[in-house]
Order: sequence, then structure tokens, then C-alpha cells
Amino acid sequence: MTETCTLHRGTAPLLISLPHDGTALPDDIAARLVPAARRVPDTDWHVSRLYAFARELGASMLVPKYSRYVVDLNRPPDDVSLYPGQNTTGLCPIVQFSGEPVYLRGQEPSPEEVAQRVERYWRPYHAALIEEIARIKAAHGRAVLWEGHSIRSLVPFLFDGRLPDFNLGTAGGASCTPALQQRLEAVLAAQKKYTFIVNGRFKGGYITRHYADPGNGVQAVQLELAQLNYMDEDSFEYRDNLAEPTRALIRQLLEATRAMP
Repeated sequence: MTETCTLHRGTAPLLISLPHDGTALPDDIAARLVPAARRVPDTDWHVSRLYAFARELGASMLVPKYSRYVVDLNRPPDDVSLYPGQNTTGLCPIVQFSGEPVYLRGQEPSPEEVAQRVERYWRPYHAALIEEIARIKAAHGRAVLWEGHSIRSLVPFLFDGRLPDFNLGTAGGASCTPALQQRLEAVLAAQKKYTFIVNGRFKGGYITRHYADPGNGVQAVQLELAQLNYMDEDSFEYRDNLAEPTRALIRQLLEATRAMP
């Protein structure tokens, strides 16, 4: 679609956004990162592979090319904290999820560079979101925006203890109808393999909160997965044996979402 993201247009009233799937780093930025950060360890690894089946369900899918270390597409452009009082990372992160620096000393982006990255990388993704939500709503009278995310199961810098396997966020119930949230909770409660929580540490980021408008037919849901349920968290290797049952449960959630009137 553009040099910064790709969009698959589907036939169902469902758009899957994967804003942290990108791994690319422009050479000029990569040269300024500490060695550990060049591995882009805070990527939502393999989520586009995990969600690939959703095209069979008719879902649209939006996937970025570049790493969140270039710009975090799920942060507001003014970089106001989404979780006041808690550790987090910024619009152009200078701290890794480990708490270690992203950049070599003195190589952090200036405010002018951050603004340039917003224009070049952030705005095209959000323009695509806006256009596709409008297209889907025009075609179906409604749209559901599904935010697909993942993170290491243990990140002491961001949260205490082990993260539940499935973390559903609806901005405290504000980003979707009660009926949709109840249906998704019922899917999770009906299985015994995975732990889950609704509106826990991850309630939904900027995209979920900003684009949701349930009163006008646009609902949004974020799913944050603990990565150990589909990959090796140390090597970042995708594990089919782990991913299959995880994908099956995601499919049930998406089918329940798509079936909503």
C-alpha cells in the first residue's frame, strides 16, 4: 500500500490492526541504537503470522513495516501517557521494556526528529486506519477494529508477576458494546487451557481508545497475548506446536466478533 504499511481489504465488518508487528529499522536509526536494541526485542513478534487465518474470515488487515523503535503507532502523536503513574515507553521509545536504553549515549532523537517520524511513519498508518474503518462502515453499517498485540510474559519494568495468557482490553468497557464484551468474555471463560483477564494491565492503547465510537457503530477491542503461548521468548522463534491452540482460541474470538449484529 505504502512504503510504511500494507493493507489487505477484506469483505467482513472486521479490521485487524497489528501496529507493533514491524521489525525494519532505517539505517540511520539502527546505527544509533545499542546492540541489544538492534534486535528490536520489543516487537509483537509474528502476530501477522498468527492472525493470517483471519483473511479466510473476510477480515481486513493492516500491518506496518517499521519497528516501534522508529515510532510507536499505538501512542498518541503528542505522546501523552496512556497509563499515568505506571512505567511505559514513549512515542519514539528511548527505553526498552527491560528498562535499558534504546540509544547509544547522546544519540536519542530530538523533538524535531520525533515530529519528522510522526509525519513519515505514524500518519500513513493512521490515515489507512481511518480510511478502512470508513470503508467498512459504509459497506456494512458497522465496523469492529481488532488490535492484535503480544508481549513477553514477564516484563518487571512494566508489570508485576506473570502476565495472563489472554489480556482483553476494551478501555474499561468504553470501546465496545456490553454485548460484544460479554460475548468475548464467554468465549474465554468456556476454555480451561489459558488464563485471561479483561481490562487488566492492558486496557487498550491509543488506537483502541481513539477510534472506538460504539454509539455510531464502530467498536474496538485490543488483545494482548503472552508470547510464550506461541513462540520462544528468548530466541523469538515461532513455535507451531504452541501456536496452533492459541490461534484456535483467537479464531473463536474473531468468529464471535464477526457474528455480532
